[in-house]
Amino acid sequence: MTIVVTGATGQLGRLIVKHLLERVPSSEVVGSVRVPEKAADLGIDVRHGDFDKPETLPAAFAGADKLLIISADGDNVTRVRQHTAAVEAAKAAGVKHIVYTSLTAADTSGIALANTHRPTEEAIRATGIPFTFLRNNWYFENNTGTVQGALATGAVATSSQGGRFAPAAREDYARAAAVVLATDGHENAVYELGGPVSYSFADWAAAISDVSGKAVAYQEITEEEAAAGLTAAGLPGHVVELITDFYATLARGEMDLPREDLRKLIGRDPVTLKEFVASVVS
Repeated sequence: MTIVVTGATGQLGRLIVKHLLERVPSSEVVGSVRVPEKAADLGIDVRHGDFDKPETLPAAFAGADKLLIISADGDNVTRVRQHTAAVEAAKAAGVKHIVYTSLTAADTSGIALANTHRPTEEAIRATGIPFTFLRNNWYFENNTGTVQGALATGAVATSSQGGRFAPAAREDYARAAAVVLATDGHENAVYELGGPVSYSFADWAAAISDVSGKAVAYQEITEEEAAAGLTAAGLPGHVVELITDFYATLARGEMDLPREDLRKLIGRDPVTLKEFVASVVS
């Protein structure tokens, strides 16, 4: 068995490699990375594979029984181009099974991020190669700043109109990916991953209050006010657009998809909102 993990030096990639090595010998794991020198500490075979240099990818993916394509960073156009290159290289290299980190309800959601994940899923299906889609809901870690800001200001303010979402911790998503890569029986499966319960941002305010002992209120604001506040906090324009679009998606109810897939895959209860908040507060 040869398992190739793209982006193995990234935040998610490193955690996936860590959990893979708890399940399979290091000789079975390969990291495909842009800068091999940064992967020296992973304890696995490392190959040069750069999504922006498609000619490097077939050799990086060679011999893969399973290939994990971790979705790249950047704007949607860039990411689709990079992912398409990876998918084409996987087919050229004879990869037997493609695993892809996608997004909750990627085939139907109106969130802007789906414009990366939907075409990538379609490209993978079109290869005819067995696949597994890991449709990750939001990451708790995306809202570390929400907790820190609430502690400083005493408020959580969003334009999400009470919408709910089912986030999970990066480490739990990594555990799930490692299980899929290291075990059989996941061909052509689509896993909607995230927490088994959903939360609104009012729930976040309550959890921050409870954990910190500081009164934190929830405030509903307009999208324009949300954008202005995020900009004032120093976030770049594309991040402000991403977050306000996320709030609008919550308002439409498209991320309110609590599921049991994550808990079943990892064999334990995922990290809860209160546990995550406590880790930030501490």
